Amino acid sequence: MRYLHISLCLLMLLFIVVQYNDPDGLFWMVIYSVPAIWAAIAAFRPQLRLNPAARIILPVCILAAIGGMIYYWPKTEGWWRSEVWWEVETAREGMGMMIVAIVLLVVWSTARSDNTRET
Repeated sequence: MRYLHISLCLLMLLFIVVQYNDPDGLFWMVIYSVPAIWAAIAAFRPQLRLNPAARIILPVCILAAIGGMIYYWPKTEGWWRSEVWWEVETAREGMGMMIVAIVLLVVWSTARSDNTRET
């Protein structure tokens, strides 16, 4: 699982880097940093995911990401086609929130599986 978490962390860091020229880049850098941090914790300090504060904060982050995904859900028809998301920023933002939610859900689900193995 460690390599999966490292890969997800690097993916989120890449997302952060490509925001440098976006008008609202700082906003999206902060959003993408949340799953990057959680993936790094899962990769390098997995026991931190099991402490009581993390057991509250991670689900709150997941709920916020799902809420953001609903809010930013692409309204453009055919948003999944490359010719659409390449040109329409709202489609990219919606897909970005989907990826954030997926990464957080992966970190959460692997923490749950790690926890069941320890007990």
